Amino acid sequence: MSDINNNNAWSADIDTILALPSRPADEKLRFVDSNIPACFTWDYSRNGLSLDKLYEKAKRSQWNATTDLPWETVVDMEKEAASTLTERKQGTVDWSGSPVALWGDKEWTEFAMLSQRWSLSQFLHGEQGALLCSARLVEAVPNYEAKLFASTQVVDEARHVEVFARYLNEKLGGGFQINAHLGTLLEDILVDERWDMVYLGMQVMVEGLALAAFGYMQHLSQEPLLKQLLKQVMADEARHVAFGTISLKEVYQELSSKELQDRAEFAFDASLRMRDRFLQQEVWEQMGASPKDVIPRVAHDPQRMLFQSMLFAKIVPNCKKLGLLDVNDGWLRHRFEEINVIGFENMDTTDDEVEQGVFDLTYA
Repeated sequence: MSDINNNNAWSADIDTILALPSRPADEKLRFVDSNIPACFTWDYSRNGLSLDKLYEKAKRSQWNATTDLPWETVVDMEKEAASTLTERKQGTVDWSGSPVALWGDKEWTEFAMLSQRWSLSQFLHGEQGALLCSARLVEAVPNYEAKLFASTQVVDEARHVEVFARYLNEKLGGGFQINAHLGTLLEDILVDERWDMVYLGMQVMVEGLALAAFGYMQHLSQEPLLKQLLKQVMADEARHVAFGTISLKEVYQELSSKELQDRAEFAFDASLRMRDRFLQQEVWEQMGASPKDVIPRVAHDPQRMLFQSMLFAKIVPNCKKLGLLDVNDGWLRHRFEEINVIGFENMDTTDDEVEQGVFDLTYA
């Protein structure tokens, strides 16, 4: 997978990224119109195959956010931040000529704590987006078994919103507003009239990337409550991504080449927008650093590019399983080659991992 480390892979259009204005900090509500029709089905048969098995697994795997996590844990975010201090100070970013070059332990510790709050805040907002999307799928999908599973996802996503909101409010003192890139992507998914695009946008793209991001944070964190919280959320999210690939594989076999191309283009656009949201310009602004000065430096940092590439570990193989990589002479394959993430194509798909029990939880 050597191509993933190519330094030219993430030559992002920084001006375009920064041009999207941040959401107002005091915005409490946002209304999004949607015209997806509700669909009844009178066929209540269940075939006992993959989707039915996933539904049964979802019922067995429910957990209580109030009682199944050690909320009594004292969270010391400064200690957590200090564990990454040396790595941040001795990183590979060239800060010459920037005020950041003058930062000491105090500033880098504060940045690390804000960065953690920002990331968890975006997880929270993304989970609310998934809550709305899964509720919409219950209404819109024509398949009975899909409606049943989507109903379990509604409960899962509500639980995820609950745990991230509680962790941010009780342990970290609050969070950040939704990042503009994530916000516009979620809204675009919600307003699309095609129910399969809600599947593709949320189940495969957003949830797939989130699953990788959760795993990365869970691996690095030394904080026991957060590690357990993320582990439990990941077990749910893996089922949701598997739901998307299982449901869409059969649907996409019936689509025309033009319809598949539309889905491939949407998948790539969503990939770029999800990639670009991890530049944390809101954190840099709060630290008093100019995003126009900082973002071009961090965007091409080899460590960050590797992290951003790893976020596609679930997306690329799942797109391949759906038949999107090679439609129309491999249009999406070529796009993933351009951003150097095609090396993930032969990794296990999420539905395979769920079938193998990779994300299963064990309780004492």
